[in-house]
Amino acid sequence: MPSASIPVTPALGVAIALLLVAAAAVAGLGGLARYRNVLFAGLRGVVQLLVVSLLIAYIVRWTALAAAFIVLMFAIAAHTAGRRITSDRTWLWAGLPIAAGVAPAVLVLVVTGAVPLTGLVLIPLVGQLIGGALVATALAGRRLLDELQQRRGEVEAALALGMVDRAARLEIARPVAGSALVPALDQTRIVGTVTLPGAS
Repeated sequence: MPSASIPVTPALGVAIALLLVAAAAVAGLGGLARYRNVLFAGLRGVVQLLVVSLLIAYIVRWTALAAAFIVLMFAIAAHTAGRRITSDRTWLWAGLPIAAGVAPAVLVLVVTGAVPLTGLVLIPLVGQLIGGALVATALAGRRLLDELQQRRGEVEAALALGMVDRAARLEIARPVAGSALVPALDQTRIVGTVTLPGAS
C-alpha cells in the first residue's frame, strides 16, 4: 500500500523554492508587501522547520523535555501575538488569552485519557491549539485597538451617560472578539469536506 505522506526529495525542495519565488513576485508586483520580506519569511520557515524537526525527534523520548518545549512554544506564541498588537511592554498580556484558550482543552484531553502523555502526541497537538489561539488573539487585539481608536467618540458618549470605562470599552470589544473567531469557526465547518485531518 503506497504511503499517503509527501516524500522529502530534491523535487520537493525545487517545488517549494519555485512557489516561494512566485509568492514573493506576486507580493512585490502587486504592492502587497516587499518581496524581500516574503523571501525572508519563507527561508526562515524552512530553517526553523529543519531545526525544530531535529530537536523534536530528540526530545519526544522524555516527557519533561517535551513539556519544556511546549512552554517554549507558548512563550514564542505570546510574544508573536503581543508584538502584532502593540510594541510596548503590554504585549505580555497576550499570553493570557492564549493560555485561557489552550490550557482547558489540553487539561480535558489529558485528564480524560483521550491523548497519551507522550511528546510525540502532545507537541503537535498542543502546537496546533497554541497556533490557533495565537491567530485569534492577534486578530482580536489588533482590530480592537483600531476600533477603539476609530470609535473613541462612542466610548466617550457611553462614559458621559454614566457607564464605567470597562463597560464602555466592552461594548466595542465583544463584537470584535467574536469576529476574530471566524477563521477558526470556518476551519471547523469544513473539516471532513475540504480539510481532511490525518489524511497525510
